[in-house]
Amino acid sequence: MTTDASARAIKPELLRTYTEDFNKDRANLIAADAAVSAGVLKAATDYRGVRALPRDFSIELKQGSITNQERSGRCWMFASLNTLRYELMHRWNLEDFEFSETYLFFWDAMEKSNTYLENVLRTLDEATDSRLFEAINWGPSDDGGWWQMFAALVNKYGLVPKSAYPESENSRNSDDFKQYLNSKLREFAAELRRRSAAGAGEDELRTLKDEYMGTVYRICAVALGEPPEKFDFFARTKDDAEADADGKAESCKCEGKSDAKACKSDKPKTGKDERPQIREIGITPLEFYKKYVPVDVNDFATLANAPLKNRPFNQRYRIRFSANVAEAGDMEFVNVPLDVFKKAALDQLTAGHPIWFACDCTQFALRKDGFFDQSVVRVDQLFGTEFTGDKAHGLEYGDSPSNHAMTFTGVNLGEDGKPNRWKVENSWGKDAGKDGYYVMSDAWFDRYVTELIIRKEYLDDATLALLTTEPVELDPWQPLTRRRR
Repeated sequence: MTTDASARAIKPELLRTYTEDFNKDRANLIAADAAVSAGVLKAATDYRGVRALPRDFSIELKQGSITNQERSGRCWMFASLNTLRYELMHRWNLEDFEFSETYLFFWDAMEKSNTYLENVLRTLDEATDSRLFEAINWGPSDDGGWWQMFAALVNKYGLVPKSAYPESENSRNSDDFKQYLNSKLREFAAELRRRSAAGAGEDELRTLKDEYMGTVYRICAVALGEPPEKFDFFARTKDDAEADADGKAESCKCEGKSDAKACKSDKPKTGKDERPQIREIGITPLEFYKKYVPVDVNDFATLANAPLKNRPFNQRYRIRFSANVAEAGDMEFVNVPLDVFKKAALDQLTAGHPIWFACDCTQFALRKDGFFDQSVVRVDQLFGTEFTGDKAHGLEYGDSPSNHAMTFTGVNLGEDGKPNRWKVENSWGKDAGKDGYYVMSDAWFDRYVTELIIRKEYLDDATLALLTTEPVELDPWQPLTRRRR
């Protein structure tokens, strides 16, 4: 390559050619008027593409109220809890329910802080400018994460309803809290490395780490409030159900009998809410999870569809230094071809269960109107150039890594039985999309959805067998490792 500065510069004569060519084309002038006035996405919106993606679905799951992560990076946690609350609501016949995201947010901050300091102790011989230490030190306790991080937290700390530990200003808008927590953690890291260089042994360093974790707890408790050790739980089942002795919601005993109508109408109307109740006094978070959540978070597997030469399909992978709970182990996934990937999603939705998934939510997306589709966001027409990169290109070059987690709650099957659009529950509040829901074209699914969390019962035998094979180790900076925000 030449080092001549003039050869590297934009030449004035070329600039004159560029502007002449631009102004010759009437389409360029119309596109510029629209984009400058309305912004790129509005100017690029194709009404024909919008009309081609109606919001009705042949398979659709009834979910609770739309949730809102607000100004935080907790999408992976919201999507996980939205997946579980669907199962809880339909198991106990509740109109609506929401778990406390803040409860897991507190423990995630604690666990990530502990794991960061443990990783510092594991890499004391690494230079601070090494690629590994830079990856470890990049965001010690940042918000993002994966399903397996969620599962590790639930296994250790359980779950609580939102009423037992509601949102706070620092869970809604986490930047300031996490900024100063991360700063303190990096100070601790520097001191651990200094003590080690001065000759301190492992026992001394670990004792110091335990002291540091007391400061971490104080920061988290001040920012979020202390999490409950026990709490009371109260819920009312829907009108057509009653609770049994164990709190389980069951159908009214008179249904199907000749006096079924009289069962309801014979009761005097007093205005009192007579719906059956579920009540728990002084239950722990782990007890609540084990009693009221009808699925085990360990009965899921992470499927990826990453068509990369250095990520062969039908292989299990493990990402080094990716855990939040130190003793739970690093994140894993199985990379499978698109047909296997999609069939698992269809089988689970058809059976009536929502799906946690991750994607690049920024590409060809209308956040306000609720569309994921390249035929809706016609930036190719606006800018007069084709965008031809495929899924492998997007992952290899970092153009479309998965950066957001959401939940599939529906799919539409065409006459041929194949999907043509997907219903997406987001966690950006009801004003994003259509009442909080998005519609995704099947082509967009193929191009930008990279991860699914699938119940093991819906995996084929070959994929299920991969879960017990020896994993290939990946470094924390390699593709598919960005924490979901």
